[in-house]
Amino acid sequence: MKVLVVSGGVISGLGKGITTSSLGRLLKARGVSVTILKIDPYLNVDAGTMNPYQHGEVFVLDDGTEADLDLGNYERFLGQSLSGSHNLTTGKIYRSVIEKKRRGDYLGNTVQIIPHVTGEIKRAVRDVAEAAGAEVVLVEVGGTVGDIESMPFLEALRELSYELGEGAMAFVHTTLVPVVGPVGEAKTKPTQHSVRELRAIGIRPNMIIARGPAPLTADIKAKISLFCDVPPEAVISVADQPLIYEVPLVLEAQGVGSLLARLLRLPDRPPDYAAWKEFLGTHRRASPSVEIAMVGKYTELKDAYLSHIEAFHHVQGHLGIGVNLRWYDSEDIPKNPTLEARLRRTDAMLVPGGFGARGVEGKIRAIGIARAESIPYLGICYGFQMAAVEFARDVLGLSAATSTEIDPATPDPVVSLLEEQKGRENLGGTMRLGAQRVNLVPDSLVARLYGRTEIWERHRHRYELNPAYLERFRARGLAVTGSAVDGRVEAIELAGHPFFLGVQFHPEFLSRPEAPHPLYVALVRAAAAKKEVAAPAAPPPAVA
Repeated sequence: MKVLVVSGGVISGLGKGITTSSLGRLLKARGVSVTILKIDPYLNVDAGTMNPYQHGEVFVLDDGTEADLDLGNYERFLGQSLSGSHNLTTGKIYRSVIEKKRRGDYLGNTVQIIPHVTGEIKRAVRDVAEAAGAEVVLVEVGGTVGDIESMPFLEALRELSYELGEGAMAFVHTTLVPVVGPVGEAKTKPTQHSVRELRAIGIRPNMIIARGPAPLTADIKAKISLFCDVPPEAVISVADQPLIYEVPLVLEAQGVGSLLARLLRLPDRPPDYAAWKEFLGTHRRASPSVEIAMVGKYTELKDAYLSHIEAFHHVQGHLGIGVNLRWYDSEDIPKNPTLEARLRRTDAMLVPGGFGARGVEGKIRAIGIARAESIPYLGICYGFQMAAVEFARDVLGLSAATSTEIDPATPDPVVSLLEEQKGRENLGGTMRLGAQRVNLVPDSLVARLYGRTEIWERHRHRYELNPAYLERFRARGLAVTGSAVDGRVEAIELAGHPFFLGVQFHPEFLSRPEAPHPLYVALVRAAAAKKEVAAPAAPPPAVA
Protein backbone atom coordinates (compact mmCIF):
# COMPACT_ATOMS: atom_id res chain seq x y z
CA MET A 1 0.00 0.00 0.00
CA LYS A 2 1.22 3.49 -0.94
CA VAL A 3 -0.29 6.52 0.80
CA LEU A 4 -0.17 10.18 -0.23
CA VAL A 5 -1.37 12.60 2.47
CA VAL A 6 -2.49 16.16 1.76
CA SER A 7 -2.71 18.49 4.75
CA GLY A 8 -3.37 22.21 4.98
CA GLY A 9 -2.05 25.14 6.92
CA VAL A 10 -2.60 28.83 7.65
CA ILE A 11 -6.31 28.98 6.73
CA SER A 12 -9.03 26.65 5.52
CA GLY A 13 -10.52 26.92 2.05
CA LEU A 14 -7.16 26.88 0.26
CA GLY A 15 -8.19 24.20 -2.17
CA LYS A 16 -6.88 21.04 -0.54
CA GLY A 17 -9.67 19.10 -2.20
CA ILE A 18 -8.70 20.35 -5.66
CA THR A 19 -5.03 19.68 -4.85
CA THR A 20 -5.80 16.13 -3.76
CA SER A 21 -8.01 15.53 -6.80
CA SER A 22 -5.33 16.93 -9.11
CA LEU A 23 -2.58 14.79 -7.61
CA GLY A 24 -4.81 11.77 -8.16
CA ARG A 25 -5.30 12.84 -11.77
CA LEU A 26 -1.51 13.08 -12.27
CA LEU A 27 -1.07 9.53 -11.02
CA LYS A 28 -3.95 8.19 -13.11
CA ALA A 29 -2.50 9.87 -16.19
CA ARG A 30 0.57 7.66 -15.61
CA GLY A 31 -1.49 4.51 -15.39
CA VAL A 32 -1.36 4.30 -11.58
CA SER A 33 -4.62 3.11 -9.98
CA VAL A 34 -5.73 5.39 -7.16
CA THR A 35 -8.46 5.88 -4.60
CA ILE A 36 -9.15 8.77 -2.21
CA LEU A 37 -10.15 9.15 1.44
CA LYS A 38 -11.41 12.46 2.82
CA ILE A 39 -10.95 13.03 6.55
CA ASP A 40 -13.37 15.54 8.05
CA PRO A 41 -12.40 16.20 11.68
CA TYR A 42 -15.83 17.48 12.76
CA LEU A 43 -17.93 15.39 15.16
CA ASN A 44 -20.79 14.95 12.69
CA VAL A 45 -21.13 11.38 11.44
CA ASP A 46 -21.84 12.70 7.93
CA ALA A 47 -22.69 15.96 6.13
CA GLY A 48 -26.42 15.24 5.77
CA THR A 49 -27.71 17.68 8.39
CA MET A 50 -25.21 20.48 7.79
CA ASN A 51 -26.31 23.94 6.69
CA PRO A 52 -25.15 24.63 3.09
CA TYR A 53 -24.00 28.08 4.21
CA GLN A 54 -21.40 26.41 6.46
CA HIS A 55 -20.09 23.60 4.27
CA GLY A 56 -21.56 24.07 0.80
CA GLU A 57 -23.57 21.39 -0.93
CA VAL A 58 -24.11 17.88 0.40
CA PHE A 59 -22.75 15.45 -2.18
CA VAL A 60 -24.61 12.14 -2.40
CA LEU A 61 -22.80 8.91 -3.33
CA ASP A 62 -24.19 5.79 -5.00
CA ASP A 63 -24.58 3.99 -1.68
CA GLY A 64 -26.61 6.88 -0.23
CA THR A 65 -23.85 8.44 1.86
CA GLU A 66 -24.29 12.19 2.34
CA ALA A 67 -20.74 13.47 2.07
CA ASP A 68 -18.58 16.56 1.96
CA LEU A 69 -18.50 18.36 -1.40
CA ASP A 70 -14.84 17.37 -1.89
CA LEU A 71 -16.07 13.85 -2.67
CA GLY A 72 -17.73 15.38 -5.73
CA ASN A 73 -14.44 16.90 -6.86
CA TYR A 74 -12.72 13.55 -6.38
CA GLU A 75 -15.28 11.77 -8.55
CA ARG A 76 -15.15 14.43 -11.25
CA PHE A 77 -11.36 14.56 -11.46
CA LEU A 78 -10.82 10.81 -11.27
CA GLY A 79 -13.89 9.72 -13.23
CA GLN A 80 -14.70 7.02 -10.69
CA SER A 81 -17.47 6.51 -8.14
CA LEU A 82 -16.75 6.41 -4.42
CA SER A 83 -18.62 5.09 -1.38
CA GLY A 84 -19.26 6.11 2.22
CA SER A 85 -16.03 4.46 3.38
CA HIS A 86 -14.16 7.19 1.45
CA ASN A 87 -15.42 9.91 3.81
CA LEU A 88 -14.10 9.56 7.36
CA THR A 89 -15.31 11.80 10.19
CA THR A 90 -14.55 12.07 13.88
CA GLY A 91 -18.15 11.04 14.50
CA LYS A 92 -17.67 7.80 12.56
CA ILE A 93 -14.39 6.99 14.31
CA TYR A 94 -15.62 7.63 17.85
CA ARG A 95 -18.88 5.78 17.20
CA SER A 96 -16.92 2.75 15.99
CA VAL A 97 -14.53 2.86 18.95
CA ILE A 98 -17.38 3.14 21.46
CA GLU A 99 -19.28 0.27 19.82
CA LYS A 100 -16.17 -1.92 20.00
CA LYS A 101 -15.67 -1.00 23.63
CA ARG A 102 -19.28 -1.92 24.47
CA ARG A 103 -18.87 -5.27 22.72
CA GLY A 104 -15.78 -5.99 24.77
CA ASP A 105 -13.40 -5.95 21.81
CA TYR A 106 -10.74 -4.17 23.87
CA LEU A 107 -10.74 -6.90 26.54
CA GLY A 108 -11.16 -4.56 29.49
CA ASN A 109 -8.35 -2.16 28.54
CA THR A 110 -8.74 1.55 29.16
CA VAL A 111 -9.85 3.09 25.87
CA GLN A 112 -7.60 6.01 24.86
CA ILE A 113 -6.87 8.27 21.92
CA ILE A 114 -3.63 6.37 21.44
CA PRO A 115 -3.70 3.52 20.53
CA HIS A 116 -7.45 2.91 20.11
CA VAL A 117 -8.67 5.98 18.24
CA THR A 118 -5.53 6.26 16.13
CA GLY A 119 -5.69 2.52 15.52
CA GLU A 120 -9.25 2.84 14.21
CA ILE A 121 -8.16 5.63 11.86
CA LYS A 122 -5.30 3.52 10.49
CA ARG A 123 -7.67 0.59 10.00
CA ALA A 124 -10.02 2.81 8.00
CA VAL A 125 -7.18 3.91 5.70
CA ARG A 126 -6.06 0.32 5.16
CA ASP A 127 -9.63 -0.87 4.54
CA VAL A 128 -10.22 1.76 1.83
CA ALA A 129 -6.97 0.82 0.10
CA GLU A 130 -7.69 -2.89 0.30
CA ALA A 131 -11.29 -2.61 -0.90
CA ALA A 132 -10.29 -0.50 -3.91
CA GLY A 133 -7.26 -2.61 -4.78
CA ALA A 134 -5.52 0.65 -5.72
CA GLU A 135 -1.79 1.21 -5.90
CA VAL A 136 -2.06 4.56 -4.11
CA VAL A 137 -4.61 5.87 -1.62
CA LEU A 138 -4.71 9.67 -1.33
CA VAL A 139 -5.75 11.00 2.08
CA GLU A 140 -6.94 14.57 2.48
CA VAL A 141 -6.97 15.86 6.06
CA GLY A 142 -9.64 18.53 6.46
CA GLY A 143 -9.09 21.69 8.48
CA THR A 144 -5.66 23.10 9.22
CA VAL A 145 -2.62 21.82 11.06
CA GLY A 146 -2.90 22.91 14.70
CA ASP A 147 -6.66 22.39 14.93
CA ILE A 148 -7.42 20.33 18.02
CA GLU A 149 -9.94 18.25 16.04
CA SER A 150 -7.40 17.06 13.48
CA MET A 151 -4.63 16.05 15.89
CA PRO A 152 -5.65 12.37 16.31
CA PHE A 153 -5.81 11.97 12.53
CA LEU A 154 -2.37 13.47 11.94
CA GLU A 155 -0.94 11.33 14.74
CA ALA A 156 -2.48 8.23 13.16
CA LEU A 157 -0.95 9.12 9.80
CA ARG A 158 2.43 9.68 11.43
CA GLU A 159 2.20 6.23 13.00
CA LEU A 160 1.14 4.73 9.68
CA SER A 161 4.14 6.28 7.96
CA TYR A 162 6.43 4.59 10.47
CA GLU A 163 4.65 1.25 10.02
CA LEU A 164 4.70 1.30 6.22
CA GLY A 165 8.33 2.32 5.96
CA GLU A 166 10.35 4.48 3.61
CA GLY A 167 9.05 4.95 0.09
CA ALA A 168 5.49 3.91 0.93
CA MET A 169 4.12 7.23 2.17
CA ALA A 170 4.53 10.91 1.29
CA PHE A 171 3.18 14.13 2.78
CA VAL A 172 2.06 17.15 0.74
CA HIS A 173 1.36 20.34 2.68
CA THR A 174 -0.83 23.09 1.18
CA THR A 175 -0.23 26.60 2.51
CA LEU A 176 -1.09 30.21 1.77
CA VAL A 177 1.53 32.67 0.54
CA PRO A 178 -0.29 36.00 0.85
CA VAL A 179 0.68 39.07 -1.14
CA VAL A 180 0.53 42.21 1.00
CA GLY A 181 1.72 45.78 1.04
CA PRO A 182 1.88 48.51 -1.60
CA VAL A 183 4.61 46.69 -3.54
CA GLY A 184 2.77 43.37 -3.61
CA GLU A 185 5.35 41.41 -1.63
CA ALA A 186 4.75 37.66 -1.16
CA LYS A 187 5.06 36.68 2.52
CA THR A 188 6.48 33.27 3.50
CA LYS A 189 6.14 33.51 7.29
CA PRO A 190 2.66 31.88 7.39
CA THR A 191 4.07 28.92 5.47
CA GLN A 192 7.09 28.69 7.77
CA HIS A 193 4.89 28.66 10.88
CA SER A 194 2.52 26.10 9.38
CA VAL A 195 5.34 23.71 8.48
CA ARG A 196 6.81 24.18 11.97
CA GLU A 197 3.46 23.07 13.44
CA LEU A 198 3.49 20.02 11.21
CA ARG A 199 7.05 19.07 12.09
CA ALA A 200 6.31 19.53 15.80
CA ILE A 201 3.92 16.58 15.64
CA GLY A 202 6.46 14.41 13.87
CA ILE A 203 5.55 14.91 10.20
CA ARG A 204 8.05 16.29 7.72
CA PRO A 205 6.42 17.39 4.45
CA ASN A 206 7.93 16.06 1.25
CA MET A 207 6.28 18.73 -0.89
CA ILE A 208 4.75 22.16 -0.34
CA ILE A 209 1.91 23.41 -2.54
CA ALA A 210 2.03 27.19 -2.18
CA ARG A 211 -1.28 28.89 -2.93
CA GLY A 212 -1.65 32.55 -3.75
CA PRO A 213 -3.02 35.10 -6.21
CA ALA A 214 0.05 34.93 -8.48
CA PRO A 215 2.89 32.48 -9.27
CA LEU A 216 5.82 32.55 -6.86
CA THR A 217 9.13 34.01 -7.98
CA ALA A 218 12.28 31.88 -7.85
CA ASP A 219 13.65 33.72 -4.81
CA ILE A 220 10.44 33.18 -2.81
CA LYS A 221 10.45 29.46 -3.65
CA ALA A 222 14.10 29.26 -2.60
CA LYS A 223 13.28 30.97 0.69
CA ILE A 224 10.46 28.52 1.45
CA SER A 225 12.78 25.64 0.55
CA LEU A 226 15.48 26.87 2.92
CA PHE A 227 13.29 27.63 5.92
CA CYS A 228 11.00 24.61 5.57
CA ASP A 229 13.69 22.03 4.74
CA VAL A 230 12.04 20.97 1.49
CA PRO A 231 13.99 20.58 -1.80
CA PRO A 232 13.56 23.56 -4.15
CA GLU A 233 11.93 21.37 -6.81
CA ALA A 234 9.35 20.27 -4.22
CA VAL A 235 8.10 23.83 -3.58
CA ILE A 236 5.23 24.08 -6.04
CA SER A 237 3.43 27.31 -6.91
CA VAL A 238 -0.28 27.09 -7.72
CA ALA A 239 -1.76 30.50 -8.41
CA ASP A 240 -5.51 31.07 -8.72
CA GLN A 241 -6.84 29.53 -11.95
CA PRO A 242 -9.87 30.54 -14.02
CA LEU A 243 -11.03 26.89 -13.99
CA ILE A 244 -10.18 24.23 -11.40
CA TYR A 245 -9.52 21.64 -14.12
CA GLU A 246 -6.39 23.62 -15.10
CA VAL A 247 -4.66 22.66 -11.84
CA PRO A 248 -3.43 19.17 -12.88
CA LEU A 249 -1.62 20.69 -15.86
CA VAL A 250 -0.18 23.48 -13.67
CA LEU A 251 1.23 20.80 -11.36
CA GLU A 252 2.45 18.67 -14.25
CA ALA A 253 4.31 21.63 -15.76
CA GLN A 254 6.33 21.90 -12.53
CA GLY A 255 7.30 18.24 -12.50
CA VAL A 256 4.95 17.13 -9.73
CA GLY A 257 3.95 13.89 -11.45
CA SER A 258 7.55 12.70 -11.75
CA LEU A 259 8.28 13.87 -8.21
CA LEU A 260 5.37 11.80 -6.84
CA ALA A 261 6.63 8.77 -8.74
CA ARG A 262 10.07 9.16 -7.09
CA LEU A 263 8.66 9.76 -3.61
CA LEU A 264 6.39 6.70 -3.76
CA ARG A 265 8.80 4.58 -5.83
CA LEU A 266 6.37 4.19 -8.69
CA PRO A 267 7.15 3.82 -12.40
CA ASP A 268 7.23 7.25 -14.06
CA ARG A 269 5.40 6.53 -17.29
CA PRO A 270 4.64 9.29 -19.84
CA PRO A 271 1.32 10.87 -18.81
CA ASP A 272 -1.74 10.89 -21.06
CA TYR A 273 -3.79 14.11 -20.90
CA ALA A 274 -5.21 14.03 -24.43
CA ALA A 275 -8.91 13.97 -23.49
CA TRP A 276 -8.36 16.36 -20.56
CA LYS A 277 -6.60 18.91 -22.79
CA GLU A 278 -9.29 18.60 -25.44
CA PHE A 279 -11.96 19.41 -22.83
CA LEU A 280 -9.97 22.41 -21.55
CA GLY A 281 -9.25 23.69 -25.05
CA THR A 282 -12.91 23.59 -26.04
CA HIS A 283 -13.86 25.28 -22.77
CA ARG A 284 -11.37 28.11 -23.30
CA ARG A 285 -12.47 28.72 -26.91
CA ALA A 286 -16.20 28.62 -26.09
CA SER A 287 -18.15 31.32 -27.89
CA PRO A 288 -20.79 32.70 -28.07
CA SER A 289 -22.64 32.26 -24.80
CA VAL A 290 -26.08 31.61 -23.35
CA GLU A 291 -27.55 32.78 -20.05
CA ILE A 292 -28.96 30.25 -17.59
CA ALA A 293 -31.03 31.56 -14.68
CA MET A 294 -30.26 29.70 -11.44
CA VAL A 295 -33.14 30.22 -9.01
CA GLY A 296 -32.41 29.10 -5.44
CA LYS A 297 -32.26 30.26 -1.85
CA TYR A 298 -28.57 29.70 -1.02
CA THR A 299 -27.25 31.91 -3.80
CA GLU A 300 -24.99 33.95 -1.50
CA LEU A 301 -22.74 30.89 -1.27
CA LYS A 302 -22.26 29.39 -4.72
CA ASP A 303 -20.67 26.24 -3.21
CA ALA A 304 -24.19 25.26 -2.15
CA TYR A 305 -24.77 24.49 -5.84
CA LEU A 306 -21.24 23.39 -6.73
CA SER A 307 -22.15 20.27 -8.71
CA HIS A 308 -24.56 22.28 -10.89
CA ILE A 309 -21.85 24.83 -11.62
CA GLU A 310 -19.36 22.12 -12.54
CA ALA A 311 -21.92 20.32 -14.72
CA PHE A 312 -22.28 23.48 -16.82
CA HIS A 313 -18.48 23.75 -17.08
CA HIS A 314 -18.48 20.19 -18.43
CA VAL A 315 -21.09 21.14 -21.02
CA GLN A 316 -19.13 24.21 -22.09
CA GLY A 317 -16.04 22.03 -22.58
CA HIS A 318 -18.10 19.63 -24.69
CA LEU A 319 -20.26 21.92 -26.83
CA GLY A 320 -18.00 24.94 -27.11
CA ILE A 321 -20.88 27.19 -26.06
CA GLY A 322 -20.17 29.56 -23.19
CA VAL A 323 -22.53 29.25 -20.23
CA ASN A 324 -23.18 32.32 -18.09
CA LEU A 325 -25.01 31.53 -14.86
CA ARG A 326 -27.14 34.38 -13.52
CA TRP A 327 -28.15 33.85 -9.89
CA TYR A 328 -31.56 34.72 -8.48
CA ASP A 329 -32.38 34.58 -4.78
CA SER A 330 -35.89 33.12 -4.83
CA GLU A 331 -36.86 35.17 -1.75
CA ASP A 332 -36.32 38.39 -3.72
CA ILE A 333 -38.41 37.50 -6.78
CA PRO A 334 -41.89 38.25 -5.30
CA LYS A 335 -40.58 41.57 -3.93
CA ASN A 336 -38.89 42.86 -7.09
CA PRO A 337 -40.78 43.07 -10.42
CA THR A 338 -37.55 43.82 -12.27
CA LEU A 339 -36.29 40.33 -11.45
CA GLU A 340 -39.34 38.82 -13.14
CA ALA A 341 -38.66 40.97 -16.18
CA ARG A 342 -35.07 39.74 -16.29
CA LEU A 343 -36.23 36.13 -15.96
CA ARG A 344 -38.45 36.58 -19.01
CA ARG A 345 -35.35 37.53 -21.05
CA THR A 346 -33.18 34.59 -19.94
CA ASP A 347 -32.22 31.83 -22.35
CA ALA A 348 -32.98 28.95 -19.95
CA MET A 349 -33.75 28.29 -16.30
CA LEU A 350 -32.80 25.74 -13.66
CA VAL A 351 -34.39 25.41 -10.22
CA PRO A 352 -32.21 23.12 -8.06
CA GLY A 353 -32.98 21.06 -4.98
CA GLY A 354 -33.71 22.49 -1.56
CA PHE A 355 -35.80 22.17 1.57
CA GLY A 356 -38.35 24.19 3.52
CA ALA A 357 -40.77 27.03 2.83
CA ARG A 358 -38.30 29.90 2.59
CA GLY A 359 -38.18 31.28 -0.95
CA VAL A 360 -40.65 28.75 -2.33
CA GLU A 361 -43.12 31.31 -3.74
CA GLY A 362 -40.32 32.92 -5.72
CA LYS A 363 -39.39 29.56 -7.21
CA ILE A 364 -43.01 28.94 -8.19
CA ARG A 365 -43.24 32.35 -9.86
CA ALA A 366 -40.03 31.72 -11.78
CA ILE A 367 -41.26 28.31 -12.94
CA GLY A 368 -44.53 29.89 -14.08
CA ILE A 369 -42.59 32.35 -16.22
CA ALA A 370 -40.56 29.54 -17.80
CA ARG A 371 -43.71 27.53 -18.56
CA ALA A 372 -45.77 30.42 -19.90
CA GLU A 373 -42.97 32.14 -21.84
CA SER A 374 -41.61 28.94 -23.46
CA ILE A 375 -38.25 29.33 -21.71
CA PRO A 376 -36.28 26.04 -21.54
CA TYR A 377 -36.63 24.72 -18.00
CA LEU A 378 -34.96 21.99 -15.95
CA GLY A 379 -36.25 21.31 -12.43
CA ILE A 380 -34.12 19.20 -10.09
CA CYS A 381 -35.69 17.52 -7.01
CA TYR A 382 -37.41 20.49 -5.30
CA GLY A 383 -37.51 22.26 -8.67
CA PHE A 384 -39.31 19.19 -10.04
CA GLN A 385 -41.82 19.19 -7.17
CA MET A 386 -42.49 22.92 -7.42
CA ALA A 387 -43.05 22.60 -11.19
CA ALA A 388 -45.94 20.25 -10.38
CA VAL A 389 -47.26 22.69 -7.74
CA GLU A 390 -47.12 25.62 -10.18
CA PHE A 391 -48.93 23.59 -12.85
CA ALA A 392 -51.62 22.55 -10.37
CA ARG A 393 -52.21 26.14 -9.31
CA ASP A 394 -52.18 27.88 -12.68
CA VAL A 395 -53.41 25.21 -15.10
CA LEU A 396 -55.62 23.00 -12.94
CA GLY A 397 -56.96 25.97 -10.95
CA LEU A 398 -56.01 24.52 -7.53
CA SER A 399 -54.97 27.81 -5.95
CA ALA A 400 -54.05 26.28 -2.58
CA ALA A 401 -51.98 23.45 -4.06
CA THR A 402 -48.59 23.00 -2.42
CA SER A 403 -46.35 20.48 -0.68
CA THR A 404 -47.16 19.13 2.78
CA GLU A 405 -43.60 20.11 3.65
CA ILE A 406 -44.77 23.71 3.35
CA ASP A 407 -48.37 23.35 4.55
CA PRO A 408 -49.32 20.03 6.18
CA ALA A 409 -53.00 21.07 6.12
CA THR A 410 -53.22 22.03 2.43
CA PRO A 411 -56.45 20.86 0.73
CA ASP A 412 -54.43 19.92 -2.38
CA PRO A 413 -51.23 18.11 -1.36
CA VAL A 414 -49.74 17.82 -4.83
CA VAL A 415 -46.44 16.90 -3.15
CA SER A 416 -46.61 14.70 -0.07
CA LEU A 417 -44.35 12.87 2.36
CA LEU A 418 -43.03 9.50 1.30
CA GLU A 419 -44.89 6.73 3.10
CA GLU A 420 -41.75 5.26 4.69
CA GLN A 421 -40.80 8.71 6.03
CA LYS A 422 -43.89 9.03 8.22
CA GLY A 423 -43.15 8.74 11.92
CA ARG A 424 -39.38 9.11 11.57
CA GLU A 425 -37.68 11.29 14.15
CA ASN A 426 -33.98 11.25 13.20
CA LEU A 427 -33.03 13.47 10.27
CA GLY A 428 -29.53 12.21 9.49
CA GLY A 429 -29.28 9.51 6.83
CA THR A 430 -33.03 8.80 6.74
CA MET A 431 -34.10 10.25 3.38
CA ARG A 432 -34.51 8.28 0.17
CA LEU A 433 -30.84 8.32 -0.74
CA GLY A 434 -28.39 7.08 -3.32
CA ALA A 435 -28.56 5.43 -6.72
CA GLN A 436 -31.99 4.14 -7.73
CA ARG A 437 -33.18 2.60 -10.99
CA VAL A 438 -35.49 4.77 -13.09
CA ASN A 439 -37.55 3.50 -16.03
CA LEU A 440 -38.21 6.01 -18.83
CA VAL A 441 -41.15 6.06 -21.21
CA PRO A 442 -39.93 5.06 -24.71
CA ASP A 443 -39.67 7.95 -27.17
CA SER A 444 -40.21 10.53 -24.42
CA LEU A 445 -37.95 13.58 -24.36
CA VAL A 446 -36.00 12.32 -21.37
CA ALA A 447 -35.53 8.85 -22.90
CA ARG A 448 -34.24 10.40 -26.12
CA LEU A 449 -31.76 12.51 -24.16
CA TYR A 450 -30.35 9.49 -22.33
CA GLY A 451 -30.55 7.25 -25.38
CA ARG A 452 -32.09 4.43 -23.34
CA THR A 453 -35.12 3.62 -21.20
CA GLU A 454 -33.41 2.43 -18.01
CA ILE A 455 -31.06 4.66 -16.01
CA TRP A 456 -29.56 4.84 -12.53
CA GLU A 457 -29.49 8.21 -10.79
CA ARG A 458 -28.76 9.45 -7.27
CA HIS A 459 -31.56 10.67 -4.99
CA ARG A 460 -31.95 12.77 -1.85
CA HIS A 461 -35.54 13.56 -0.85
CA ARG A 462 -38.37 12.90 1.63
CA TYR A 463 -41.32 14.05 -0.49
CA GLU A 464 -42.82 12.84 -3.77
CA LEU A 465 -45.46 13.75 -6.33
CA ASN A 466 -48.86 12.67 -5.06
CA PRO A 467 -50.16 9.98 -7.47
CA ALA A 468 -53.75 11.14 -6.85
CA TYR A 469 -53.13 14.11 -9.16
CA LEU A 470 -51.35 12.37 -12.02
CA GLU A 471 -54.42 11.77 -14.21
CA ARG A 472 -55.38 15.44 -14.06
CA PHE A 473 -51.80 16.38 -14.95
CA ARG A 474 -51.78 14.05 -17.96
CA ALA A 475 -55.13 15.38 -19.18
CA ARG A 476 -53.69 18.91 -19.37
CA GLY A 477 -50.37 17.96 -20.98
CA LEU A 478 -47.99 17.35 -18.07
CA ALA A 479 -46.87 13.78 -18.66
CA VAL A 480 -45.07 11.37 -16.34
CA THR A 481 -42.14 10.04 -18.39
CA GLY A 482 -40.00 8.47 -15.69
CA SER A 483 -40.88 6.16 -12.80
CA ALA A 484 -39.10 4.17 -10.12
CA VAL A 485 -39.55 0.40 -9.97
CA ASP A 486 -42.18 0.92 -7.25
CA GLY A 487 -44.12 3.39 -9.41
CA ARG A 488 -42.94 6.64 -7.83
CA VAL A 489 -42.78 9.55 -10.24
CA GLU A 490 -39.22 10.37 -11.33
CA ALA A 491 -39.66 12.61 -14.38
CA ILE A 492 -42.31 14.91 -15.87
CA GLU A 493 -42.33 16.86 -19.11
CA LEU A 494 -44.74 19.33 -20.68
CA ALA A 495 -46.24 18.75 -24.11
CA GLY A 496 -46.05 21.65 -26.56
CA HIS A 497 -43.18 23.34 -24.73
CA PRO A 498 -39.74 23.57 -26.38
CA PHE A 499 -38.04 22.11 -23.27
CA PHE A 500 -39.78 21.69 -19.92
CA LEU A 501 -38.42 18.81 -17.86
CA GLY A 502 -38.49 18.00 -14.15
CA VAL A 503 -36.67 15.12 -12.46
CA GLN A 504 -36.83 13.91 -8.88
CA PHE A 505 -33.20 12.73 -8.89
CA HIS A 506 -29.94 14.71 -8.92
CA PRO A 507 -28.21 14.39 -12.31
CA GLU A 508 -25.58 16.97 -11.34
CA PHE A 509 -23.81 14.37 -9.19
CA LEU A 510 -22.95 12.20 -12.21
CA SER A 511 -21.61 14.82 -14.61
CA ARG A 512 -17.90 14.55 -15.46
CA PRO A 513 -15.47 16.75 -17.47
CA GLU A 514 -15.04 14.08 -20.13
CA ALA A 515 -18.68 12.89 -19.91
CA PRO A 516 -21.09 15.82 -19.30
CA HIS A 517 -24.54 14.83 -18.14
CA PRO A 518 -27.03 14.65 -21.03
CA LEU A 519 -29.71 16.68 -19.22
CA TYR A 520 -27.36 19.64 -18.81
CA VAL A 521 -26.17 19.29 -22.39
CA ALA A 522 -29.80 19.30 -23.51
CA LEU A 523 -30.67 22.40 -21.46
CA VAL A 524 -27.76 24.35 -22.96
CA ARG A 525 -28.69 23.15 -26.45
CA ALA A 526 -32.27 24.32 -25.85
CA ALA A 527 -30.98 27.70 -24.62
CA ALA A 528 -28.78 27.99 -27.71
CA ALA A 529 -31.73 27.18 -29.96
CA LYS A 530 -33.84 29.85 -28.26
CA LYS A 531 -31.04 32.36 -28.74
CA GLU A 532 -30.30 31.00 -32.22
CA VAL A 533 -26.74 30.06 -31.30
CA ALA A 534 -25.22 27.27 -33.37
CA ALA A 535 -24.36 24.09 -31.47
CA PRO A 536 -22.80 20.83 -32.67
CA ALA A 537 -25.24 18.12 -33.68
CA ALA A 538 -23.27 15.25 -32.08
CA PRO A 539 -25.13 13.57 -29.18
CA PRO A 540 -23.69 13.99 -25.67
CA PRO A 541 -21.69 11.12 -24.20
CA ALA A 542 -23.76 8.75 -22.09
CA VAL A 543 -23.35 8.66 -18.33
CA ALA A 544 -22.68 5.40 -16.58
